[in-house]
Amino acid sequence: MAGEPGPRIAYYDWAGGREAMLRFGPEDGAPVVVAALPLFEEGNRTRAAMVDVLRRLAARGIAGVLPDLPGTGESLWATSDATLAIWRAAFAAACSAVGGAVHVVAWRGGALVDGEAVVASRWYLAPQSGAGLVRELERVRRVAGGEDFAGNVLSAGMIEGMAVAEVATAGPLRVVRLESDPKAADRKVPGAALWRTVEPGIDASLQAVIADDVFDWVNS
Repeated sequence: MAGEPGPRIAYYDWAGGREAMLRFGPEDGAPVVVAALPLFEEGNRTRAAMVDVLRRLAARGIAGVLPDLPGTGESLWATSDATLAIWRAAFAAACSAVGGAVHVVAWRGGALVDGEAVVASRWYLAPQSGAGLVRELERVRRVAGGEDFAGNVLSAGMIEGMAVAEVATAGPLRVVRLESDPKAADRKVPGAALWRTVEPGIDASLQAVIADDVFDWVNS
């Protein structure tokens, strides 16, 4: 939608301080999508794709927010000080800060951080259980032969919290997966598993399909 505000930096406060968030689209009077990236290195690989989806939604009048969690992005926190409980508290605060009807769009392990947020609905792409995520992190660490997890120094509290974490299922929920994913979903779509790539990447066709599906979901 021509004339809508472009991407800009905003902030939200939570019990541990202040964090940045990237905002898209209208400020008031519109539904707001609050996005949760996949966790750890997968988030770096998919950030550009998520930003593109939020831009596409903003062009159609849906506001978007991509918050930094403590220990990620521009946060002053060390990743090693973060826990899943901290991330959930911060994400809930980000959702409260934007106002209006909030719809979560979370990819992969990002679906583990919104359990405490008060939202109108949830839209998940290939949601991943905490146990599954921990298994992948442990596998990567064994292959690399180091003490960190794919370059991330994680606390014992983070691993313990993740190991028992499940995605939120309360309220309206839509689950979308890639056609290559055998797990059950409300819809299967073609596209690349961007979180598996060696370098950050995009899939314009997939991002267009996701934006269309989220737009229809939010307006339903």
